[in-house]
Amino acid sequence: MARGGAWAASAAVVLCWMAAGAGAVWLEIPPSGTKCVAEEIRNNVVVMGDYSVLYEHHQVHPTVSAKVTSPFGYTLHTKEKVQMDQFAFTTTEAGNFLACFSVDGDSKGLVVKLNLDWKIGIAARDWDSVAKREKLEGVELELVKLDATVKAIHQNLILLRTKESDMRDVSEKTNARISWLSMMSLSVCILVSVLQLLHLKQYFRKKKLI
Repeated sequence: MARGGAWAASAAVVLCWMAAGAGAVWLEIPPSGTKCVAEEIRNNVVVMGDYSVLYEHHQVHPTVSAKVTSPFGYTLHTKEKVQMDQFAFTTTEAGNFLACFSVDGDSKGLVVKLNLDWKIGIAARDWDSVAKREKLEGVELELVKLDATVKAIHQNLILLRTKESDMRDVSEKTNARISWLSMMSLSVCILVSVLQLLHLKQYFRKKKLI
């Protein structure tokens, strides 16, 4: 039973990474300017993020401004002069969600390092609360995680299939338009050549060269 539980836990970890795409990134924010990170997320997905400032000189406590926007430009989270904070929201649209950070005015001139931890989908769920509510523990909880992960992977595959279909349609339409354009270009070239030939023929007749 212990071996089965360990296998379920390992499989859950691997599949969660495949389905949720959770992970931490390190950013080095320049003294002037903005550093942004984009995440492509589908619709109706829970997103959580934690960010914190790190700096080598402990005497200085730099702060940053943070802003998270949706693919359509709606502001989902904004904070100024913070060293650490978090954001959470449920997506209402699919696309690239942007998290941008910049050094605050009081900390200008410093190169600030920031740790950003994205948690998307399954990784953002509070499994402790789920376990208490459903009275799950051990292998049962891991099986529930696996079931949720498999569903998430299935949804991702459907999304990829839809994108592939859309790309194929665009490619076919583009090829058809290029074919029509090539035929039209060839027709115009032939017509222009015929007109040039008739014009030259009339010209030579006027000059009594033929």
